[in-house]
Amino acid sequence: MAVRSHAQLKQLLEELYDRYSRPGYLSTSALSIPHRYRRSEDQEIAAFVTASLAYGNVKQIHRSAGAALEAMGGSPARFIRRFDPVRDPARFRHVVHRFNSGVDLALLCHLLNQAIETAGSLQAFFLKGYDPAHDDIKPALTSFVERMLSLDVSPFYPSGLLPAKAGVRFFFSSPAQGSACKRLNLFLRWMVRRADAIDFGIWTEVSPAKLIVPLDTHVARIARQLGLTTIKQPNWRMAEEVTRRLRTFDPEDPVKYDFALCRLGVLKQSIPDPG
Repeated sequence: MAVRSHAQLKQLLEELYDRYSRPGYLSTSALSIPHRYRRSEDQEIAAFVTASLAYGNVKQIHRSAGAALEAMGGSPARFIRRFDPVRDPARFRHVVHRFNSGVDLALLCHLLNQAIETAGSLQAFFLKGYDPAHDDIKPALTSFVERMLSLDVSPFYPSGLLPAKAGVRFFFSSPAQGSACKRLNLFLRWMVRRADAIDFGIWTEVSPAKLIVPLDTHVARIARQLGLTTIKQPNWRMAEEVTRRLRTFDPEDPVKYDFALCRLGVLKQSIPDPG
C-alpha cells in the first residue's frame, strides 16, 4: 500500500465520499431499511432496531430487521409507544438473528418504550447523559447504555434482575468495557449527521463533531491500510484513533467518510492508488 501525504489522503477520502454517498448505494447497507419510512419518528425506531441487528452479512441483516419491523406494523414508533410486555412479545417469536432471539427483540421494545415514556423521546433520553463540553460521545454513550440496562425488566425476568448473559445486552455494548460499540455508533451516525442522501440528521441537539466512527471489520481493515490507525484490535481505542485522524480532514463531521469506507469492504473494491 502506497504511503500517502495528508493532502493525498484527504483527496482520496473526499473522492470516496463523493462516489459512494449516493442513494444508489443504500441497498448495500442496513440503512436502506429505515429509509423505507417517511416519518422521522418511525425512521428513528426502525434505525435503532436495524442497527441493533447490524451484525452478519447484509442479506441476513435485511432479512432479520425486515421481519422484526414487519412484526411491529406500519408505524414502529406507534408500536413502541403502545408496547405491552404481556400482549406483544409473541409477535417476535419467529424472528431469530444469529444469536439473538425474538425474546431479546421484545425486551428491546420494552426498554425503548420506557425510555421514551420517561424522557419524552429517545433523543431526550440520550441527552440526559450528553454534555457538549465533552471531547466526544463516549461519556454520553456510556451513560445511555447504563440507564437503558437499568430500566424495568420484570415482565421478562421476574426477579427484576437482567442476567449477565441476557441477549438484550448485546444490543447495548459500552465504551466502558472497551467495546468499539459499532452498532450504537452506527445508529448515532444515522441520527446525528446532518441529513444528506444517506444519513437522517434527526437528532439535531447532538453535534456531528462528537461522533465516533462505527468500527466494523471492513472499516478497521481499510483504516489500517490507509494508515489511519496502528492499533490491530478493533476496539474503542481503535475507533477513537481512527476518528481523531478523520477529524483532521473534517473537524465538524469526521464520520462522514464511514459509509464510503465501509462500501469499499462490502463491495470488495480496492483502494485507489494515489494519482
